Amino acid sequence: MSVRFFVNSLGREPVRDWLGELDKASRKAIGADIKTVQLGWPLGMPLVRKLEARLWEVRVTLPDGIARVLFTTSESTMILLHGLAKKSQKLPQPDLEVARRRMREVHHG
Repeated sequence: MSVRFFVNSLGREPVRDWLGELDKASRKAIGADIKTVQLGWPLGMPLVRKLEARLWEVRVTLPDGIARVLFTTSESTMILLHGLAKKSQKLPQPDLEVARRRMREVHHG
């Protein structure tokens, strides 16, 4: 499976931008887990959790919290829609809505 970043209407890649704001150790951990998903797809818990139809999250444990990368798939491509770092287990609703909106753009143009 290949991996690509979601690109918004302005040509920006929000997940790539978010990753750039993180420290090197966090980026490395997130990258390693995304690569595990890429090479082993389909995977389940504890690394990958299905959120709803066509939407999953990669669950990454970081030294200072938890990171989530929400993604969808299209044919044999994993498309990284949204990333967030958080302290609690529950996925915040606004972050889920961002991922849903981007997923609709991917699948419906």
